[in-house]
Amino acid sequence: MIKVFATFSVKNLLSIKFVNFDIKSLMMNRKLLIVYFFILTLPAFSQPKSIIDSFRLYGDVKVTIDKPENFSKEKRTVLTFFALPNGNTTDQTMGKRMKEGDDWHFDIQHIRAQTKFIRQQLTNRNFIVIYLENNYKSWPSWKTNHPEFSQLIPHLVDSLYQSITGIDKEIYLNGHSGGGSFIFGYLKGVEKIPSYVKRISFLDSDYGYDSTYYPKFKEWLFKTDDAYLNVFAYNDSVALYNDKPVVSATGGTWWRSHNMLEHLQKDFSFIKSGDDSIIIYKSADQRIQFFFKTNPDRKIFHTQQVEYNGFIHSVLCGTKLDSKKYIYYSGRAYSNFIE
Repeated sequence: MIKVFATFSVKNLLSIKFVNFDIKSLMMNRKLLIVYFFILTLPAFSQPKSIIDSFRLYGDVKVTIDKPENFSKEKRTVLTFFALPNGNTTDQTMGKRMKEGDDWHFDIQHIRAQTKFIRQQLTNRNFIVIYLENNYKSWPSWKTNHPEFSQLIPHLVDSLYQSITGIDKEIYLNGHSGGGSFIFGYLKGVEKIPSYVKRISFLDSDYGYDSTYYPKFKEWLFKTDDAYLNVFAYNDSVALYNDKPVVSATGGTWWRSHNMLEHLQKDFSFIKSGDDSIIIYKSADQRIQFFFKTNPDRKIFHTQQVEYNGFIHSVLCGTKLDSKKYIYYSGRAYSNFIE
């Protein structure tokens, strides 16, 4: 009789610590023998560790920073500001493994698990996520209650940018739903988009877009050769809830995103591709991408655009890691990372 010690985890479903095998029985059972050697040679699956820090600014803004434990001063650092969607807390936006009785909001975004997936792919960067929540659980409402938002938001972003150590840092602006209002608040307050802002992503969140923002996008994209703009939207103009329209024909992200695309098409060339489910517009250099989810059945796909690897894609699309080990609007590629 031989005792073998093995610890491993596969898809968080199996964990073996002590296994007793009788050698003679083992040799007579080919299937058991295969499993035995599979266990011995299988590399352990471990959750990437991170450091979470949370504090308040302006009295009513909660800032939560998710920083990798293995942060290296030798790597370029990406600071992704993720502005929360309306009605969600930071914990809900981070997500968790669901148990009976848990609020459904914990299972619709999983930004923390998607962050862990990104870190495993983006090994040459320190990937930091900064969650931005406010007491109103709505960035449009917060701006209404802070008329000076165009000064406060850039100051918040710049202060956090300066507070993170690192010799080579860049900013990604990201947000879902009402979180896009935070991004437009930032754009409103800066004379031009700084060159260290490298990526702006709207995850079904560009409700506030109008032509006044386009000159800043245009200048930024022309002058910053490694700037990326990503827009995700579904056809909410036909979506119904209890047989009533969710938004007006021109009040949702479908119309606003097409409006933004029309402006960009005057200065940039795009290639259209996709299928009956997702229509994609990409600039020739793939630095500008639009993802339009069709909606023939008039459903609501507001959160699915994030849940189905949307945050991952908003960070990696247009790079050499685009669609590597994941597919946008497909099964969760990050399931193993949900805690």
